[in-house]
Amino acid sequence: MKVEQIYTDCLAQGAYYIESDGEAAIIDPLREVDPYIKMARERNATIKYVFETHFHADFISGHIDLSKKTGATIIYGPTTMETGFNSTIAKDGQEFALGKATIKLIHTPGHTMESSCYLLIDENGKETSLFTGDTLFIGDVGRPDLAQKVISELTQEKLAGHLFDSLRNKIMPLSDDIIVYPGHGAGSACGKMMSDETTDTLGHQKQTNYALRPDMTKEDFIDAVLTGLTPPPGYFPQNVLMNIRGYESIDKVLETGTVPLTPAAFETAWEHSQAIIIDTRDAPTFAKGCIHGSYNIGIDGSFANWVGTTIIDVKQPLLIVADEGREEEVVTRLARVGFDNALGYLKGGITAWTNTGRKVETIVSITAEELADAMQSNEVNILDVRRASEYNSEHIEHAINAPLDYLKDSIIKINKKKTYYVYCRSGYRSMVFVSILKSKGYYNLINVQGGMKAIKDTGRFAITEYLAPSTML
Repeated sequence: MKVEQIYTDCLAQGAYYIESDGEAAIIDPLREVDPYIKMARERNATIKYVFETHFHADFISGHIDLSKKTGATIIYGPTTMETGFNSTIAKDGQEFALGKATIKLIHTPGHTMESSCYLLIDENGKETSLFTGDTLFIGDVGRPDLAQKVISELTQEKLAGHLFDSLRNKIMPLSDDIIVYPGHGAGSACGKMMSDETTDTLGHQKQTNYALRPDMTKEDFIDAVLTGLTPPPGYFPQNVLMNIRGYESIDKVLETGTVPLTPAAFETAWEHSQAIIIDTRDAPTFAKGCIHGSYNIGIDGSFANWVGTTIIDVKQPLLIVADEGREEEVVTRLARVGFDNALGYLKGGITAWTNTGRKVETIVSITAEELADAMQSNEVNILDVRRASEYNSEHIEHAINAPLDYLKDSIIKINKKKTYYVYCRSGYRSMVFVSILKSKGYYNLINVQGGMKAIKDTGRFAITEYLAPSTML
């Protein structure tokens, strides 16, 4: 019997490959499914099941394409939702034979009402592993406020109550030596205090996970899991509906999105489609020359999450500027969060654009030392665009918190006539922020390279006393 975790850092997401005696199952696959098919083929295994822990909000699962390409049965836990594709709605406790192993569905409502965990039982009848989806994370549990965005009569308090019962009655009675394989790790917006670790024993989680304390009342639990929650990214409900109703094949999305466009064709598409240009190059390169109005969301970061957070509407037409050879990667990562409407990419990149006489603009970007110099002679306005939790932990004294996560609210804090210096943790989010606002007519924003790390390294700034965060959202 084989169990493999397939972890994707940019989404902080874990998919799983389970194999026994020539039969395989995939749990919570990503949108691009060929790697799973290749894995099974190389091992002479047949993919028999696609197990879904719930209707995901933060990414588009590959369940539909994987089922169509392999004939595998899609399995969900108990739900009244009607899917737009063939699926099996299983019962609590239902077992599925996989080679010599057995996978048992455990219905654990709370994160969502259909949320389920899958218990792997080996050929000797021993319960070995628990695939917990967004019910139980390492160090945390799934946030119980997402399903209320889809089912209006649910409240986060009701969901948190269900989650308490699920954990106490379904999960905690299981053996301590069972390995927990969660759906996400640190960096995901599906929980607030997840560990960087991506597996653990259930026994250790019972000892260390704040939400599994045996002395907690239901009221204590509800208060603990709801404290520190912030509104989820706006694209989440759209992803849920795509996962329920269905979506375009990833093959078709890649075919459309990777069309090479000459500068003239790119410009025409931009003018006629109301597309947003996503420039995925690194921030320093983007700052030296970019197309007017383009957003800089670098591919070497949490790219898909920031596209979804800042653009929100998954149907928005997009045009791509990318480093040569990375165009398909960009379109794939967009599709992972439901942005299927990429119209193509600029062939030859910015060089081709400027070679035809088309203009580019630059972004003013300074070092932390230069910011310190500026602060010695002038009173300056500083924007900290990190999450509120990061800002509350420590920040430059008198800096204004204008989180990139909530751009519409943050814009209200900015006076177009004033100059602002913008920083984040590393310089990634600050350039996203500056580029988007410049596209909206805010021309007096200056990016601070290297972010908070570079700022602290200078030793020249007054930084607030560090406070340990109670949430990472």
